[in-house]
Amino acid sequence: MEAIALVAFGVFALLDWLAVSRSVRPVEYVAKPATLLALLVYAGCGHPSPWLVAALAFSLLGDVFLMLPADLFLAGLAAFLVAHLAYIGAFAGPVMPRLVWLAVVIGALSPVAARILRAPVAVYSLAISLMVASALASTSSLAIAGAVLFLVSDMLIAWNRFVHPRPWAPLAIIVTYHLGQLGLATALRG
Repeated sequence: MEAIALVAFGVFALLDWLAVSRSVRPVEYVAKPATLLALLVYAGCGHPSPWLVAALAFSLLGDVFLMLPADLFLAGLAAFLVAHLAYIGAFAGPVMPRLVWLAVVIGALSPVAARILRAPVAVYSLAISLMVASALASTSSLAIAGAVLFLVSDMLIAWNRFVHPRPWAPLAIIVTYHLGQLGLATALRG
């Protein structure tokens, strides 16, 4: 079942990337949630913590909110905020290294964040920064890569939405997002 779920994740992710690159919304409406659903099944084939299951479930909910034609940006942002808090809960380890890495992450993001931050986005940015800091403190290369890719995806969304839209951004956003989620799920599924 694990291999089937992983293959399904790959197939649906590729379909979603193709749909996004060609603006084929009906395919995206199926492929985007199916990708995260397959990843949730893949994670469940391990021994995932309830935190990981919650992180993926809220990410799936956020995906649905963000892809719908209505402007549900804040609902999507809230769902992903909860997902990041769940990812933070999935990382075990002492608090002090996380705080040190949090300061490093915030310092590194400050020049870009200053151009894109809005009040709700600021709270969300703190949560994703702590998630990345937690991954860094874990020293798991796969978790670090996944968290950084997720962060890149979110920074691209913010830049594209609030600063300067780019035609290549939607594809870059979805590719880094899916690969980031895969890295986090694989590292944390136990």
